[in-house]
Amino acid sequence: MIDHEQMIIVLDFGAQYSQLIARRVRECHVYSQILPFNTPVEQIRALRPDGIIFSGGPASVRAEGSPRPEQGILELGIPVLGICYGLQVLSVMLGGSVERPERREYGHAALEKIGESALFREIPTGTHLWMSHGDSVQVMPDGFSCIASTGNCPITAIEDTARGMYGVQFHPEVVHTEHGSVLISNFVHTICGCTPSWSMGSFVDTAVADIQQKVGDRTVLCGLSGGVDSSVVAALLHKAIGDQLVCVFVNNGLLRKGEADLVIKVFRDHFHIRLQYADAEQRFLSALEGVSEPEAKRKIIGREFIEVFEQEARAIGHVDFLAQGTLYPDVIESISANGGPSATIKSHHNVGGLPEDLRFELIEPLRELFKDEVRILGRELGLPEDIVNRHPFPGPGLGIRCIGEITKERLDTLRDVDAIFIEEIRNADLYGDIWQALACLLPVKSVGVQGDERTYEEVCSLRAVTSEDAMTADWFRFPPEVLQQASNRICNEVAHVNRVLYDITSKPPGTVEWE
Repeated sequence: MIDHEQMIIVLDFGAQYSQLIARRVRECHVYSQILPFNTPVEQIRALRPDGIIFSGGPASVRAEGSPRPEQGILELGIPVLGICYGLQVLSVMLGGSVERPERREYGHAALEKIGESALFREIPTGTHLWMSHGDSVQVMPDGFSCIASTGNCPITAIEDTARGMYGVQFHPEVVHTEHGSVLISNFVHTICGCTPSWSMGSFVDTAVADIQQKVGDRTVLCGLSGGVDSSVVAALLHKAIGDQLVCVFVNNGLLRKGEADLVIKVFRDHFHIRLQYADAEQRFLSALEGVSEPEAKRKIIGREFIEVFEQEARAIGHVDFLAQGTLYPDVIESISANGGPSATIKSHHNVGGLPEDLRFELIEPLRELFKDEVRILGRELGLPEDIVNRHPFPGPGLGIRCIGEITKERLDTLRDVDAIFIEEIRNADLYGDIWQALACLLPVKSVGVQGDERTYEEVCSLRAVTSEDAMTADWFRFPPEVLQQASNRICNEVAHVNRVLYDITSKPPGTVEWE
């Protein structure tokens, strides 16, 4: 991990908003890192954080076995901010009490400040807060004072300035809380004393130095798909080590329409990066034949990907490192497999599914960044906007958008559907308003009428979402005529599709991808 001069640690108690807290800290231009709530105190001490934030969580602090950090974390002498469950666990660990009142509190509440606190500087009384809790602090620990309340929660925020301990019952990290970013800034800058010095420019400098130190004079193999993540990885590595980087583009047969030609044109012809093309379409399709279960697909694709890379590496000569576009949300979403507090949703193609006998050392220069930070980094590295602003595309590609069994015919159908959908989004000048747009081919068929004849063909689902970093997402509200045009074109131009659906599921409860 890159060494950061200043850092705020977010201890994750299983909250859906932990990553959002970390994002809000980074928006203050201070580096943040998420760790499980049970991280040993010595590990935290070694990181030399400037402050610690306890996240919320789904448990009740009153329940036996509820998540608690090591007591020594409260004895490090650095500021601590508890949010929701984090406030409650902070309170009980320091001798206070938490009870379940008659009325739980969900939704908006109005802030009533009590006295003056650095935490609420420039936040006015009457500010709307977002509450989501059943338990509440009933008795504060010794040394604490109440600095805010609401109509339904007498102890909404507390502080012990002598020990640098603070807690709030509401969620300042969500957009529903007015001035929430001001509160985070007050904690990070005023209370913890951090300066706003972390930026993509500083990240490039430290990342380049870190890569050069790690790689030395050895060779790095990078999988290049043409998507944002792999493109930025390639540009960053090329800036750091030049021709010691060899990019391999694997055509796994799961790519979008025309993607292979685009990747070769951009990176070999324009950026002059060492690029080796591997046509492995038939290999992947054979390995996936008859497989429908999503996790099995991902693991097969990951396994075949690595094996193809090993073959390409032997053709290139000795290769020491394999570069991947693993991002911070990938790491956090997969950490539960190693005992983290959050439930596994699905293994990520860059984190799960890799064989145990991997013969390369991994290098993952983006694993500390969120998706929007990767786009900023891409601009910092001089990548063109048509790559930097490209919608995310999963490593398993259309393999997890072709729901059910994968065949060459179904993939070609899906490619045509996807191309039409994206073209109509661009025609409507909506591409930049959407975080991710995709099409899925469903494992069902439906009866239709085309050309006065009965048909029994494939069903596709279109999906488009808005998001800041894909941790939460909402479905995009298209003008009806855009969906109508896309549907008409798909049914008329794609031979094996006679029904088009639009997915209006948000995240949560759904994920952005279907598999």
